[in-house]
Amino acid sequence: MSGAPTAGAALMLCAATAVLLSAQGGPVQSKSPRFASWDEMNVLAHGLLQLGQGLREHAERTRSQLSALERRLSACGSICQGTEGSTALPLALESRVDLEVLHSLQTQLKAQNSRIQQLFHKVAQQQRHLEKQHLRIQHLQSQVGLLDPKHLDHEMAKPARRKRLPEMAQPVDPAYNGSRLPRLPRDCQELFEDGERQSGLFEIQPQGSPPFLVNCKMTSDGGWTVIQRRHDGSVDFNRPWEAYKAGFGDPQGEFWLGLEKVHSITGDRNSRMAVQLRDWDGNAESLQFSVHLGGEDTAYSLQLTAPVAGQLGATTVPPSGLSVPFSTWDQDHDLRRDKNCAKSLSGGWWFGTCSHSNLNGQYFRSIPQQRQKLKKGIFWKTWRGRYYPLQATTMLIQPTAAEAAS
Repeated sequence: MSGAPTAGAALMLCAATAVLLSAQGGPVQSKSPRFASWDEMNVLAHGLLQLGQGLREHAERTRSQLSALERRLSACGSICQGTEGSTALPLALESRVDLEVLHSLQTQLKAQNSRIQQLFHKVAQQQRHLEKQHLRIQHLQSQVGLLDPKHLDHEMAKPARRKRLPEMAQPVDPAYNGSRLPRLPRDCQELFEDGERQSGLFEIQPQGSPPFLVNCKMTSDGGWTVIQRRHDGSVDFNRPWEAYKAGFGDPQGEFWLGLEKVHSITGDRNSRMAVQLRDWDGNAESLQFSVHLGGEDTAYSLQLTAPVAGQLGATTVPPSGLSVPFSTWDQDHDLRRDKNCAKSLSGGWWFGTCSHSNLNGQYFRSIPQQRQKLKKGIFWKTWRGRYYPLQATTMLIQPTAAEAAS
């Protein structure tokens, strides 16, 4: 091993030293110096050489061992710090295995989350599909019920009841086939002519239109279709053109029927519009006037006679009447060139010149103090004034007697 050459060299050095001492007779017995022979010096030099070589080899082996240990510590890294002896490498391997397992679990978890999201998306699609199917089934059930023999016998006794819907009727399927029997009434007036005398929700189908629900008010002078109602501020009426075209709200609460539906009811027929107003003191006012509502190509213009046109903001009215288009904040059709009445006020309306009426304005439960805010309310100037916010309004429409009979 590494200790043998070093020990041999040391022995030779000791032997050479002993020879020199014995030749001199000891350090205290000789008075004159005696020099060592060449052989003695040769033995001493050879021993010193072997001792140096052994020390150098030992130093190199130690340096190599330290380098190997250094490399192992560097490979182990921070995991080996603070550990004892032979436990460092197993701990490093164990930590590496734990990291690989953790990475595998994270990958599996991401894959599972992705599959779960896909399943949620499919479930949502199926839910929407089932809701549409449910509406179709309800509509078919109502039609089958009308064809039931017992029901038909009952309806022959009470023909006016056959088209009335339950109070909580569901929205009608837009893909309804108009050729089905029995034929739906065109409007509330036709229901009245069939014998219906009770107000409520009914399904109608104007010519060239899919069926939809309306709120009919039956009076002594016929059936009226309610097209607007305000009474508690539960519905926001400050909406864009498309909302006023399609309609919004709840037919049993606050709502706007929709310009396209109203136009399909009136068609090319002349009609009467009724406006019912109520203030916060319980006072009521009811107005009726003849109108003709154009289609979207005319911006759903109301053709009005001179007195009514004046109430809606016209200053000069030709003998043939005045056409007042409907206007919203995103489609300005009012009669003012210098102002957008819907932006200045609120809601959508046949504004005219902005200052005479607006039943679709902001709902106020008390009179605002600021004049600018006051302009945005619900008002009918010729009754309570422009700056009085009304408590409730209802608008209804009915074809004139001559047109309804045709």
